[in-house]
Amino acid sequence: FVYLDITMRKKADILKHFPNIYAKCLSIGIDMTKDYIPVTPASHYMCGGILVDEYGRSSIKNLYACGEVSSTGLHGANRLASNSLLEATVFAHRIYQDAVENFKNNVIPENIPEWDSQGVTQSNEDVLVTHNLRELQKVMGDYVGIVRSDFRLERAHRRLFLIYQETEEFYKKNKVSVKLCELRNVIQTAYLVIKSAMKRKESRGLHFTTDYPEHAKELIDTVF
Repeated sequence: FVYLDITMRKKADILKHFPNIYAKCLSIGIDMTKDYIPVTPASHYMCGGILVDEYGRSSIKNLYACGEVSSTGLHGANRLASNSLLEATVFAHRIYQDAVENFKNNVIPENIPEWDSQGVTQSNEDVLVTHNLRELQKVMGDYVGIVRSDFRLERAHRRLFLIYQETEEFYKKNKVSVKLCELRNVIQTAYLVIKSAMKRKESRGLHFTTDYPEHAKELIDTVF
């Protein structure tokens, strides 16, 4: 970690602008008006996602995406602090405007069949879903973090495939749960992140790789 020094600011300013951070630091014994704050990188925002247009429309008809889950192109290779709130607000409004007109003549299909859960059982090993999620989070944090390399990405890809195989085997034999569906979604997202990173042969913004530390002369598309 590194230290963040904000002790030069007046206490009144800190309490006015950073009341929540001040309270949190104080709860763990750090008075940010007097002490340095230890800071370490953490995954907290997805810069990229479902590719959408200026009205939040994806390539699938009637499917919109907004906020962190979407890729609007506003952030470029990095995201400035607080831009996500503005992005979500603007695109939520645009999606509403477009959807109101778009869904006027929308017809919901009838006789949609219920989920067929025949042939599966209620598992007593749901804890494995939690374990696989934690393992996946560690793999992504260790090998697909701020500093990347071809070696780390390949290792992450191999380990992710093992987690995928275990999860799919569990999914086919056991009753579906919310946590299991979420795990499958996380695995798919992790795969897309890794494959996109493996296609990048340069460093740009928050995408840094030790194998290709310089900018490419031309922009290379890593969306697929």
